[in-house]
Amino acid sequence: MNKAAEKNTQQLNTIFVSPMRSYTIAALDYYDQVVSAQLDAARAYTDMSVSQMRTWLDVQDADSLKKAVDSQQKAAGDMVERFKGDAEKLTSLGQTFMQESQKMTEQNVKNATEVTQKAANEATQKIANQ
Repeated sequence: MNKAAEKNTQQLNTIFVSPMRSYTIAALDYYDQVVSAQLDAARAYTDMSVSQMRTWLDVQDADSLKKAVDSQQKAAGDMVERFKGDAEKLTSLGQTFMQESQKMTEQNVKNATEVTQKAANEATQKIANQ
């Protein structure tokens, strides 16, 4: 009986526990990367905004106003480039996670099919031997 329980535990681990663990690890890594990217982006946007506020606080004459306007235009361009880069990074992270998940799912289905087929063959052979 102990051998049967051990076999059932092994099958349960192969079909359910191990795949869930693998997926959970991949999901945790994905969410960690996404949150880190979002925090980096928020910090960068905040830094850009504070820098622009400081530039506008230094406006005292026509020349400093012109510099502030030029700085504003450059900052807007930098912000658009940052948005684009951040969107590409998040898209890439999502695609990578999706591909990894798909590979894990395919492997897990293959493993489950093999385990189930083996168990069915063993049961059939056991019945035939009786």
